[in-house]
Amino acid sequence: MKYLVLLEGNTEKAFIELLLDKGLFKINVDDMLDLRPHQKRQIDPTLHALIRQLPPKEKVKIIKIGDKLTDKLKVPKDIKEKIDSEEKYCTKPEFEMLIIISEGLYEQYQKVKSKTKPKIFAKENIIFDSKQYNNSQDWIKAYFKEKDIYQILTMYRSKSKHNSSENYLVDLVNSQ
Repeated sequence: MKYLVLLEGNTEKAFIELLLDKGLFKINVDDMLDLRPHQKRQIDPTLHALIRQLPPKEKVKIIKIGDKLTDKLKVPKDIKEKIDSEEKYCTKPEFEMLIIISEGLYEQYQKVKSKTKPKIFAKENIIFDSKQYNNSQDWIKAYFKEKDIYQILTMYRSKSKHNSSENYLVDLVNSQ
């Protein structure tokens, strides 16, 4: 079984790369298609070709990670039999909720959530290492480097509600 890990954006890419670097991601890179996660929402021609090159009996489990997972995965007909399943791992309403929770600002955010998106709230309220929040990969990796990621993801799961078809990131993380 190979895993195709599809990431929605920069923040997810930085976060999953950090998990991999720290040895916390439950999926080993050796088991990933192309030995890495991919910052893509769909199977593009390159991924399509990689799946086609797999041995005939090898299957692919698709793992989608993001905060908006509403788009349906389009699987080309000639590789449909190669796809074992698709799983979605979500950080609704936005990835920044993890940082808001980590900073102990969840209750403060709840008071303004009807008029302020998590990304805006984070930019206005969170400073780390004398730098205001931004969604750059460097900021994300620096911020989470020394954090107890498992604990943050567990707290997120206790405070959020997902659709039944969406899993929580904590399910992909080894406890520290």
